[in-house]
Amino acid sequence: MNTPTSPVWHPFTQHGLGDPIPLIERGDGARLYAADGRSWIDGISSWWVTTHGHAHPRIMAAIRAQTERLDQLIFAGWTHEPAETLAAELVRITPDPLTRVFFSDSGSTSVEVALKMALGYWFNIGAPRHRVLVLEHSYHGDTIGTMSVGERGVYNRAWQPLLFDVDTIPFPHPGMEQATLDALDAACAASGTGEAAAAFIVEPLILGAGGMLIYPAWVLAEMRSICARHGVLFIADEVMTGWGRTGTRFACDQAGVIPDIVCLSKGLTGGAIPLAVTLCIEPIFAAHVSTDRSKTFYHSSSYTANPIACAAANANLEIWRDEPVQQRIDALGEAQDAHLALLSHDPRVHDPRRLGTIAAFDIAAPDGGYLSNLAPRLIAFYRENGVLLRPLGNTVYVMPPYCTTADDLAQIWTAIAASLD
Repeated sequence: MNTPTSPVWHPFTQHGLGDPIPLIERGDGARLYAADGRSWIDGISSWWVTTHGHAHPRIMAAIRAQTERLDQLIFAGWTHEPAETLAAELVRITPDPLTRVFFSDSGSTSVEVALKMALGYWFNIGAPRHRVLVLEHSYHGDTIGTMSVGERGVYNRAWQPLLFDVDTIPFPHPGMEQATLDALDAACAASGTGEAAAAFIVEPLILGAGGMLIYPAWVLAEMRSICARHGVLFIADEVMTGWGRTGTRFACDQAGVIPDIVCLSKGLTGGAIPLAVTLCIEPIFAAHVSTDRSKTFYHSSSYTANPIACAAANANLEIWRDEPVQQRIDALGEAQDAHLALLSHDPRVHDPRRLGTIAAFDIAAPDGGYLSNLAPRLIAFYRENGVLLRPLGNTVYVMPPYCTTADDLAQIWTAIAASLD
């Protein structure tokens, strides 16, 4: 076993294996550069956050300008212009029923907020519901609440005693969609204790950490309709799927779905700096508005609506308004299709799939799954070939920034093709 010399404890990293950890000096567009001259194409947008490219000039300029005006402000009972501007624009670009914006600082916290909003709503209106419904293989974060509503496995086994119980709906695999919908319909109704479900949380169209599992837009629309029919709050976790990853600004757009609560983060600032929001419909907000202080929504973090992060997010929204972002997304998706097609007939490539800018496939391997021994070997191979990719077990996926060039994409897929050998 190797003992690391650096004091840094890295996430999702088994330091006992002694794998090298490159020291990155700077980023530019789709590339990352080390001090020793090596470079890598960022094929996964640095954990799905970087949309327009690293160190985008407009976002960097907005951050610099904001640091000279206001760096931080308590957000409990105080406000500032970057947050007000951002909230107004988010309400403008999302469907009309979503009227309120609550700030936090990561995807996990945005989901925690959503769960607390949902249960707080039922509690405050005097009809407490506690049951939360989740989709099989889902992932919503690494805090206690978000682990509770995600898939259980080796990555959260140590904390099982802390997790609360949920009702799991089977994933709608091809040919099994109706079984999923029937299970959701039954779960939404009153349980044996007479308590109806409080909320259903779902990653719309694609489950990220669960293995880039894709399901049709019509299933998402039907799930939303079932929840509406039973009065169950519908929570869309768009932390990964938002900001163009699935081909549209938000994945729910493709199904014509309007959630009661939606969680956004990652690409909210173009990936430059942490920030998250949870948007909700007016009745949820109204249930917490009272002269009775006990009905206050008791949630915050020290850096809620940090002005610098909000300035970065406003710059991101300006890029979406002023630049041909959608055309870049469409072109990247088509290019991904072309590269995926070249591998689709390889017998080692199972279930090649693509949604928006995300392309994925499974490698036939006897030790498949999250702890597959294939994954660390693939990661090392890609690193040695100038590409940053991080397979999910034996699932290889490519989710690059929208600025990725044809040459960059060719290098990524050349490395993938070589890794199969």
